[in-house]
Amino acid sequence: MSALAAAAADYLELRRALGFKLVKEGRVLATFVSYLDGRGAVTITAEATLAWACQPPDAPPPRWSKRLSVARAFASYMRALDPATEVAPTGLWPSARRQEPFVCNPTEIAALVDAAARVGTSFAAGTYSVVVGLIAVTGMRTGEVLRLDIDDVDLDQGLARVRDTKFGKSREVALHASTVATLTAYGTWRDRSAQAPLGPSFFVSRAGSRAKAGQLGLHWQATIDRAGVVRAHGRRPRLHDLRHSFAVNTLRSWHDAGLDVEARLPLLSTYLGHANPASTYWYLTATPDLLAAAARRLETPNGTST
Repeated sequence: MSALAAAAADYLELRRALGFKLVKEGRVLATFVSYLDGRGAVTITAEATLAWACQPPDAPPPRWSKRLSVARAFASYMRALDPATEVAPTGLWPSARRQEPFVCNPTEIAALVDAAARVGTSFAAGTYSVVVGLIAVTGMRTGEVLRLDIDDVDLDQGLARVRDTKFGKSREVALHASTVATLTAYGTWRDRSAQAPLGPSFFVSRAGSRAKAGQLGLHWQATIDRAGVVRAHGRRPRLHDLRHSFAVNTLRSWHDAGLDVEARLPLLSTYLGHANPASTYWYLTATPDLLAAAARRLETPNGTST
């Protein structure tokens, strides 16, 4: 193992200890170190970094920007160990822009959940309609929902325990009484309808194995077709847009209830499993109804602003 490869391993171990998973970034960094080793380099230079970052030549510039970001982070770490290390400049290529989220209103969410219960086989419909509904009412990540085991869902306490999340942490997600009732009914139906033996998963396929993201994705596309939830130019909601929708609709409900939204934002961050509120801002979109709710707060005598 080269000195740079050993340093890269130490760097990843340090950052992962701080809560970052760095799965894709770790693979990308390995190719960077391999490139440097292939050139016989013992020190990171800006020239080598840029030459590696813009590969392959026909890749879109946002991909080059992402590769450069990974290399620059490692170079910044290495500069503390090797003063000769050069950190390549940033801003050379455009970064990937966030796709505008499709924020569903409550009526659209109800239509999607209803449609999900009416497409595919009876078992797929019964499982994935509950999955879609749970994502919509909790804002949980798709992977978090599919990874739930039976022991993670405490229906007596009304909690879903999410383990080993995106940032390597776990959290408890409080469930509304109506959600508990739906999950209870699903569990009874699942145990009666699935082929034995059942695994530990809460959401399962007909064979009793864990429900798969790929099958959920196919079911979601059929769900959109049936629900007819589209916008201008044929824009269709992604499954992940339900998480955006939860964040925006939560803020709107707080505004409507006259609550202190700014004070509650850290609570929303914790509920969504974010490491800090800055990550939550990514999910907040200035929809017309959210802006209208905020404007009404400003117009009221008891509003927090004047």
